[in-house]
Amino acid sequence: MVNEIYSVSLESIIKEMGLTVLYMPEDKEVLITCKDLNRPGLPLAGFYDHFEPQRIQVIGNVEWRYLENLPADECVRRKHDFYATRPAAVVFTRGKIETDEGLAFAEQYGVPVLSTLQATSEFEANLISSLSVALAPRITRHGVFVEVYGEGILILGDSGIGKSETAIELVKRGHRLIADDAVEIKKVSNKTLVGTAPEIIRHYIELRGIGIVDVRRIFGMGSVKMTEKIDLIVELEPWKDNKDYDRFGLETEFADIMGIKIPKLTIPITPGRNLAVILEIAAMNHRQKKMGYNTAEEFNKRLMESFQ
Repeated sequence: MVNEIYSVSLESIIKEMGLTVLYMPEDKEVLITCKDLNRPGLPLAGFYDHFEPQRIQVIGNVEWRYLENLPADECVRRKHDFYATRPAAVVFTRGKIETDEGLAFAEQYGVPVLSTLQATSEFEANLISSLSVALAPRITRHGVFVEVYGEGILILGDSGIGKSETAIELVKRGHRLIADDAVEIKKVSNKTLVGTAPEIIRHYIELRGIGIVDVRRIFGMGSVKMTEKIDLIVELEPWKDNKDYDRFGLETEFADIMGIKIPKLTIPITPGRNLAVILEIAAMNHRQKKMGYNTAEEFNKRLMESFQ
């Protein structure tokens, strides 16, 4: 569900970002549920209106110098009030570390305290990017997700229509599998959807009549990928004689997933059609469009000029 609240363990953030632990509560697992960060300059000055303790608090040079220039007793009081709000975690940047008094308050209120050598802006950018993916709203769709020439293609269609077989053929041709059967789609921004596979079925593919195949072990590490942006959706369907299929590609069809419109192609299936080659051409053609060249529009322009 899009409105579900997701979480990521602080331990995984520490490992990913290479943070140094100054204090960590031992009696509980710390979970982060908010992707936004906070520079607590105003709270440290005593203004706590609209303060959100569920955010990770980042203390850089500005906050550090402010506290350093306060009278000793006033600095201790400000730190006590700050840790008493029980923020999700506190990170000191540029190699700064919390004082013994501050660590005592952190232990008193169970607040993790961490440190990094990174500059504040660099650290915040990296962490926000990571949290945006880990905590993004998500849905799961039945389909196959592959990377073809750098384009993330989500293949949809009824069961048994040939999605997995097409994906295997693409892998044999040097492209990469991301997910088969169930694709977990995350909305990481207002413009971007990212697809991945649930961990339990990651790198596996089901072929009817053969069973479960481990793509990574058979074709090698270069045949799989953990995640990719969804650039194009391809819907496979049986050929319908009474349906008028687009033959020129002048009109772009879109599919709406979590409020984001993704270009979509509907490809009819008939015996003998090489779907892997068709998807390769679709990927290259879509990439050309993103680079500013639309073959259908260019052909239509030439056609109109020939009638003049």
